[in-house]
Amino acid sequence: MGDELEAREAVRDAYQAHYRRLVAALYALTGDHAEAQDLVQEAYARALARPRQFLDVADPEAWLRTVAMNLARTRWRRRRLFDTLVRSGRVARPVESVPGVDPNRVALVAALQQLSQATRETIVLHHLADMSVHEVADALGVPVGTVKARLSRGRAMLATLLSDVEAGEAAPRRRPAPPHVPDPDQPQEVRDAP
Repeated sequence: MGDELEAREAVRDAYQAHYRRLVAALYALTGDHAEAQDLVQEAYARALARPRQFLDVADPEAWLRTVAMNLARTRWRRRRLFDTLVRSGRVARPVESVPGVDPNRVALVAALQQLSQATRETIVLHHLADMSVHEVADALGVPVGTVKARLSRGRAMLATLLSDVEAGEAAPRRRPAPPHVPDPDQPQEVRDAP
């Protein structure tokens, strides 16, 4: 157990001592800073996978640089093969997209922005953070009944906003609250009767 801890500590020390220099070298090799960071991190991950063997390495920086450069070469070969397959027509180039961003998610975020802050917080905590009604009430410092009302009102508003998007509108439009229904989350102004 002590050898394992010592080996992990050696990897940690090597990380602190060599990480920046290795990223700079790989950046010069690849021309892509994010890829350089990824390659160096993968080299460190491989060292952590076998920390006892890493202890036996005479020059840790050289070992890590070699691993990272080999990973870069492998990626380059795979990209070149993929490009050849695309040019030959055997493989279709995938549509590029931002990971985690799809039209449904964009529509949901836009619709959530149309809700009042109190209703939006309640919806997000209950449905996206997976908190119970009681946990949401505790977190927001409101009664359980208020949470249930906000959830009901928020779901109805989201259903309307999102159905507008599905019907072909480019973006959800803001719908004003009906004038005869006061928002219970906002303080009401007292007016004298005429």
